[in-house]
Amino acid sequence: MQVLERTGAPASVAIGPMTVGPGQRTLVIAEAGVNHNGCIETARRLVELAARAGADAVKFQRFCAEELATASAPTARYQRAAGGADSQRAMLAALELDLEAFRRLRDDCQEHGILFLATPFSLRNVEELVELGVPAIKIASADLRYPQLLEAAAATELPLIVSTGAAQAEEIDAGVRLLAAAGAESRLVLMHCVSAYPAPAEAMNLRAIRRMEESFGVPCGLSDHSVSVSMGSWAVAAGAGAVEKHFTMSRSAAGPDHRTSLEPASLARYIARIRNVERAMGCGSLGMQAVEREVRTVASRSVIAGQAMARGTVVTRGMLAIRRPGTGIPAVELDDVVGRRVLRDVAADTVLTWEMLS
Repeated sequence: MQVLERTGAPASVAIGPMTVGPGQRTLVIAEAGVNHNGCIETARRLVELAARAGADAVKFQRFCAEELATASAPTARYQRAAGGADSQRAMLAALELDLEAFRRLRDDCQEHGILFLATPFSLRNVEELVELGVPAIKIASADLRYPQLLEAAAATELPLIVSTGAAQAEEIDAGVRLLAAAGAESRLVLMHCVSAYPAPAEAMNLRAIRRMEESFGVPCGLSDHSVSVSMGSWAVAAGAGAVEKHFTMSRSAAGPDHRTSLEPASLARYIARIRNVERAMGCGSLGMQAVEREVRTVASRSVIAGQAMARGTVVTRGMLAIRRPGTGIPAVELDDVVGRRVLRDVAADTVLTWEMLS
């Protein structure tokens, strides 16, 4: 499943003021999706809550129900269980926001200092999002298998965030090949995703994040459909450079995605855990850090006088010992001490320094 020639770490992708890639701050996308239930005021409130929780971006879904689904297209079981209609078109029609609403949401995002993102579900929607000035185009998992939409998104020359849920390995391969042929590989972020609502922890397969990165040579992240407050931080530990998570004002609200979303307080904890793991991951460089200096000094060993030595004594190996602390001649330089003369009387158990020796 090798699509792009990988040489070292994958290239980073700039999305607005952020950079997605190895060693960079994790891009956290709060997925408002359709959890506004078709109400612009609820959507605007979700922007505010996402910013307050510490998200870098908030994402909505731009679609027209009549263009997206036939009148007979059924809903998924989880959608019906959440109070949705049997018809996809009927369910989606109740969740639409018009283009003017999206303009207001974009402006709200600017006011709250958070990136405005949206998923387009048609070629026309792609054009609308470009007109709105989005910093990237997000492609939903199911549309990885919609080549015309991928081509339209690639043609915008914007960064692309593409989810891979419910796709076979060869379908991911084909989608990335198409985007690479369209010149989009240098601005592509793949999002590992498990398209189950909710996705159980045992199905999350977080190792796939690193596998995709190694296979395709692009930054990878996680679109998280679990209900775990810790899954995003685990994903960062597994190599995710971006994390997307659904959130809602109330998990008990009617609508398809509320039950698998986090409420604002939980979203804030989710993001805080990501930041904590991010800090703990560090830069990966080898070698002592400043916080280790005291322990290194007290726990390392030095060459010491194993017996009293008078001034002028030629030091032999039998006169020396190796003991803590590490404030004198390091233990690894023991052989360099042997054969030297002491320049003054030295008491037993003294930590030796080069100033004491000729």
